[in-house]
Amino acid sequence: MSHFDEAYSAVQAALDAGARYADARIMLRRTESMSARNGDVEDLNSDESAGLGVRALVGSSWGFYAVPDLSDSAARAAGRRAAQIAAASATVPGPPIDLVPAGAGAGSWTSECRIDPLAVPLADKGDLLVRATQAAKDAGADQAEAGYAIWDTRKWFVSSDGHRIDQHVRECGASVTASALGDGEVQRRGWGHQYGTRGWELVEELDLVGNAPRMAEEARALTTAPLCPSGETNLILAGDQLALQIHESVGHAIELDRILGWEAAFAGTSWLDLEKLGSLRYGSELMNITIDPTIPGALGSFGYDDEGTPAGKRDAVRDGIWVGVLAGRDSAAVAGLDYAGSVRSDGWARLPMVRMTNVGLEPGPHSLDEIIAATDDGIYMETNRSWSIDDRRLNFQFGCEIGYEIKNGKRGRMLRNPTYTGIGPRFWQSMDMLSAETVPYGIPNCGKGQPGQVGHTAHSAAPARFSNVRVGVHG
Repeated sequence: MSHFDEAYSAVQAALDAGARYADARIMLRRTESMSARNGDVEDLNSDESAGLGVRALVGSSWGFYAVPDLSDSAARAAGRRAAQIAAASATVPGPPIDLVPAGAGAGSWTSECRIDPLAVPLADKGDLLVRATQAAKDAGADQAEAGYAIWDTRKWFVSSDGHRIDQHVRECGASVTASALGDGEVQRRGWGHQYGTRGWELVEELDLVGNAPRMAEEARALTTAPLCPSGETNLILAGDQLALQIHESVGHAIELDRILGWEAAFAGTSWLDLEKLGSLRYGSELMNITIDPTIPGALGSFGYDDEGTPAGKRDAVRDGIWVGVLAGRDSAAVAGLDYAGSVRSDGWARLPMVRMTNVGLEPGPHSLDEIIAATDDGIYMETNRSWSIDDRRLNFQFGCEIGYEIKNGKRGRMLRNPTYTGIGPRFWQSMDMLSAETVPYGIPNCGKGQPGQVGHTAHSAAPARFSNVRVGVHG
């Protein structure tokens, strides 16, 4: 099955209606999710959608139009309508817009998938969630929840620059969470919360049933653990928490549309100034952040972005210096850059925008054991529980599910409600140890734009130590 002809018809109709550039994306997406609570399946959702979205450029103005109809006549009408919208917008002239090259040509890409997640029987998937929640309950949890999510997406992309690209992307992930009631509060511990551009083998590797009892035991222990102390200390973050730190204080900050002021809604702009690209010290010399949608199995991986730019690896921060951004063909041209590759949409009915791909740390020279052994006094924190960051992606406060006191190079007592706060560049400049044990943690719920779009991204991260961090901010 191919839908190149309909996409081509939409592009040609837009050009015939006056567009100087046009592209069309046809997407077919199937989704499935299930959740269970305390040994019973509670919810099952399955959905399928198909449609075509057309972009047209007239002067310096974009037009976009989408239809849930894949007939040739509907495609041509959508192309004409996109050009008309662009022409209407162009009556209010803006600064000239060019498009950086996108490596035009034909291409095809399919994500790795050993076990098709949609082909696994629903009964087997439901049984997994039931057993995971029951295992947590049996180990002492007052409440246990588990769930999975699956996305199966096919795309056909055609542009007036000569693109003819098809992709098949399969993604999935799962989690189990145990909660325990304490004195006036609830403590919880979660396992999994991992998603990737892979098949059901990813879920099997998580071993939800095997890890659920430990989550219940830790949640119960947290109810009587001492509160995280307040003050400044050495902070050691687990890889899963550092992934969110990267997401909020690096990934969003280096989105070029935010830096240019094009995207100021919802999650705000960015503290970064383009004039300092290539010279600004973002972090310590251990900080090497890459933009890399080619990582096998990571949730932000693809063969081509939604402008037809082939996936490629690029530095965002090198030896602590800010050197790269997430860009689209138009924003890159405005900024005087020669690369794009980071534009995606969450569906056929949404205009593609600059989104994170895989934005993550390269491995450091240490191990977690070495980091702990080298720390005389500090706190180790794991798994995000709450987050708050200002609209310039600068000042932040995060809470974690669990903490441990570090004394004289050894892990000590468990700590309840651990939190830490900081300012982005000051925090990253304090990173003085970084593990080599990187994992691409998938985040399937990144929100951006109005109308809102949900993006899939991943962040390679490993345990790291930060000095003189303020911890234990409560209330």
